[in-house]
Amino acid sequence: MNPLTSIRQLWSAMPTGNVSPTDKAANSGISIPSAELRELNAGQATAGVLDVQPANGSFSGLLSQLVQGVDAKQQIAGQSLRDLQSGQNVSLHQTMISMEEASVSFQLMVEVRNKLLESYQELMRMQV
Repeated sequence: MNPLTSIRQLWSAMPTGNVSPTDKAANSGISIPSAELRELNAGQATAGVLDVQPANGSFSGLLSQLVQGVDAKQQIAGQSLRDLQSGQNVSLHQTMISMEEASVSFQLMVEVRNKLLESYQELMRMQV
């Protein structure tokens, strides 16, 4: 899921009309600095779990890339959290987004594994 989707949904739910974006945010009590929005957009450059392409057309290569993508997201989230804890100039919002992204990608990987195991077990139960 795109990290800005929830922000866009929130923004589109606000009143429209002849209201400038600045007034719109001020009236709603929501303040999202443009620098943080740029950081969120820059964070989209990293490859998502669902952007995995088969390596050499093999199923094992696809699964390997899926696991590596999840691991990369876990590493990014861990580094972001360490940077935040050490007092470096890291946005709390970006840290939370990266941690949630890593969590969701891990949950997706576990569900894919569960479905594969169920499929294998179903195949083993079939009579030939």
